[in-house]
Amino acid sequence: MQSDENDTLPESWAKRLGPYSRPSVGRSIFQLLNSAIPFVVLWLLMLASLDVSYWLTLLLALPTAGFAVRLFIIQHDCGHGSFFRSKTANTALGSVLGVLTLTPYTYWRKTHAIHHATSGNLDHRGFGDVTTLTVEEYVALGRWGRMHYRFYRHPLILFVIGPVYEFILKLRLPLGTPWSWKREWASVLWTNLALAAVIAVMWSTIGIRAFLAIQLPITLISGGAGVWLFYIQHQFDGAYWERDDTWSYHEAALQGSSYYDLPAILHWFTGNIGIHHVHHLSSRVPNYHLRKCVREIPELQQVQGMSILESLKCARLKLWDEEQGRLVGFEGLGSR
Repeated sequence: MQSDENDTLPESWAKRLGPYSRPSVGRSIFQLLNSAIPFVVLWLLMLASLDVSYWLTLLLALPTAGFAVRLFIIQHDCGHGSFFRSKTANTALGSVLGVLTLTPYTYWRKTHAIHHATSGNLDHRGFGDVTTLTVEEYVALGRWGRMHYRFYRHPLILFVIGPVYEFILKLRLPLGTPWSWKREWASVLWTNLALAAVIAVMWSTIGIRAFLAIQLPITLISGGAGVWLFYIQHQFDGAYWERDDTWSYHEAALQGSSYYDLPAILHWFTGNIGIHHVHHLSSRVPNYHLRKCVREIPELQQVQGMSILESLKCARLKLWDEEQGRLVGFEGLGSR
């Protein structure tokens, strides 16, 4: 998928982004260390804080979850082959981090590659994206179908309950995955076995209650933040969706992927993933080169940035209106 993805770029873009698409082993290792070490230290501080106050434990869960998100971004770059030059090194590190993030590495790499190859294509929805119906599809549903879709798209479900279901339950047994995906199913199995081993060790050392008291808040916060980031990257006013015959990979990247203009500290914790239009233009660019791309290529600065306050309004967007060529809320249906 990665090579095909780069082949879809116009030659001018492939040439211009080429110099930024080379991982630096030194920077990658430094990023891994400044993410993993603080995560472990904070995790141990949370463990110690259980004897002081659980409120302190929950307070410490916030920065710990931030580092968990940062580690997921490293896993994400491994999946794109952009963290290390070696495929073996990317797979090894990504698989280990997949246990921490509860995300089977090879399975996720496959579904995420499909997402990159089809993002914004109305005729290829279903894998690695937030389910989005067109207005016509929604109107054609029966009463229960509409209620189910409204339930699914409710912010409480998408950003609170949904992440719990996705990371704790669904990824343990991703039904609907083709059985022909043998390597992907193997990654699900080995990740589950590794998780079982981790839980067994924690149970026999610090106790299952202490482990869950620490890990559950981290998972809830980081999972919710991760799903929100994924949502806002493609669900915004002005997003790009086209049918297969008119869909364009680089137009989908530049118009259908947001530029989430976060404060510097949040860009750091999220590995610059808010600069999503550049990431979709070329996923081979390591996360630590994304800001440099925007800084040095004027055309990439022309994409309208979106602030945190502006992004909150995007939670009301539910359906793609093909007549208007834009995302709308349920209230925009009128008499239909």
